[in-house]
Amino acid sequence: MLKKGNSDFEEISLDYRNRIITTGENYAYLKIAEGCSNYCTYCAIPYIQGKYYSRPKEEILEEAKILAQKGIKEIIVIAQDTGRYGEDLYGKQILPELLKELCQIQGIKWIRFLYTYPETITKELIEVVKEEPKICKYFDIPIQHIADQVLKKMNRKTTGQKIIQTINKIRREIPEVTLRTSLIVGFPQETEEEYQELYNFVKETKFDKLGVFEYSREEDTPAARLPHQVHHQIKKRRKKQIMELQAKISAKNLEAKTGREYEALIEGQTKDAKYYVRKDSNGYSRRRWYNLHKNR
Repeated sequence: MLKKGNSDFEEISLDYRNRIITTGENYAYLKIAEGCSNYCTYCAIPYIQGKYYSRPKEEILEEAKILAQKGIKEIIVIAQDTGRYGEDLYGKQILPELLKELCQIQGIKWIRFLYTYPETITKELIEVVKEEPKICKYFDIPIQHIADQVLKKMNRKTTGQKIIQTINKIRREIPEVTLRTSLIVGFPQETEEEYQELYNFVKETKFDKLGVFEYSREEDTPAARLPHQVHHQIKKRRKKQIMELQAKISAKNLEAKTGREYEALIEGQTKDAKYYVRKDSNGYSRRRWYNLHKNR
């Protein structure tokens, strides 16, 4: 049972026991919370879905067991901000505890969690990812920007320095980790200097995967009312420049893995006896064609 955070929302009953899996026979998403309480100034989700509301841990574990019984090998844990899981129900963030219990479920091979804000990535969470063999060495950290003034205007609860410290801590503890992030360019009042700071950060940090969004005005959000909206041509140019930079970085990161062996999930077989696979254990979302022996 999920209940919207605002009083004018009705309770929602989800029949997770009989859910339809639309992602194929190998992996499935497992939602652990609804809504969001971060109130980033560019985002309408809190006004549409209500405040952050965690599902009871027992219900999540039961759904995961049902998925395992159906043959699902990879569980992808999701929420608007997975790192905040449990703070409303249990008075503290217990994502590390939940992940440990998910690892005990027979039949599940990999566990991945998405969308963890940098300020919720704790020492305990990093340790669980490092120590638990079922958890993919993968962090999806939507930072959106690195310039402090832009982060402040976005109402993000962190600073550029803290973001860099968190990334360095993860890489220090888990050298083989794969890091993904998402960015917004052209946020209202973003200066050329602030954009250049973001560009240089991407160049230096060398994320494995990265997505860039041009800022889009969401109706009735605080950012939509800010003066000095950035021209759409400037936003397009900034996005293009970072994506071209990231393409080179990703290519080099992948090239460094040439000759190494990785475990992968087989999704199917072609008519000419080749297999296509997705997501090695380090978190790369990719489909490739292979001549290989199928070994499940």
